[in-house]
Amino acid sequence: MTTSTDTSSFEEHRRFLLGLAYRILGSRAEAEDAVQDVFIKWQETDRTVLDTPRAWLTTACTRHCIDQLRAGHRARVDYVGTWLPEPLETATDDSPEAAVELASSLSTAFLLLLERLGPKERAAYLLRDIFDMDYADVAKSLGVQEAACRKLVSRARDNVGSDHQHHMPPRERQDELLAAFQRVIADGNPAPLARLLSQDIALCADGGGKVVTVPRTVRGSKRVLAFVSRALHRFWGGMRWRTADINGGRGLILEAGDEVYASVSFAYDHAGKLSNIYIMRNPDKLKRLAESTRP
Repeated sequence: MTTSTDTSSFEEHRRFLLGLAYRILGSRAEAEDAVQDVFIKWQETDRTVLDTPRAWLTTACTRHCIDQLRAGHRARVDYVGTWLPEPLETATDDSPEAAVELASSLSTAFLLLLERLGPKERAAYLLRDIFDMDYADVAKSLGVQEAACRKLVSRARDNVGSDHQHHMPPRERQDELLAAFQRVIADGNPAPLARLLSQDIALCADGGGKVVTVPRTVRGSKRVLAFVSRALHRFWGGMRWRTADINGGRGLILEAGDEVYASVSFAYDHAGKLSNIYIMRNPDKLKRLAESTRP
């Protein structure tokens, strides 16, 4: 029998579990399913023998996500077009939890880096380097010896390399870049954005094979600027925008009527210029953004 105290104890850790599952899976929908599965197991477990509920919950969530990642590998390999993680509208309060939530480990660029890693490497790296767990505790969550855990983390660090050191300009600077991006789409004049792009900027879009979008990554400032000022101006110029905090940074949500049509998030180089533009058009991955826009 589950008591209100048991439920309250689980709810204390829900936000952490969602954050862990989302980072491992790259999908809010799958993360919510994973946490719900953990909650069911929590209800069926004799909690009187648990010394540290958080450790048990972390282990259950991690192992579920690893299994889910392995099971979904073929779907990820066969994905039509560019795969991007599901956009997550993040909190803006000043609580310690929000500070963790808004860390660079939520950025689209970072989540794409994690795609270089196998399921266990990914989980080990996140638990150790992002959530700052001891190697011994990480090893228990993964069901491996501590020495093997250290090797997993070491390999993950080698694969991720220094690419994980992404730069996030101040909020005011991000809003300036967003405003310039919107102006170019609205009037088709590339001038406001030209000086704000890095030379090797890349633009990619995820349609999941369900909608028409750019089929391959657009690279280089000239090509990206032309694409934004021509193609996006043509198709998006008359639509409605709103700014939002997406994956820990400032982003844009594009609406057509009552529907969320697209989301746009960004990455930046060390000079504060745009280095990546990520466009989400897959309607399945926009559902939760749509829910957040409804009154």
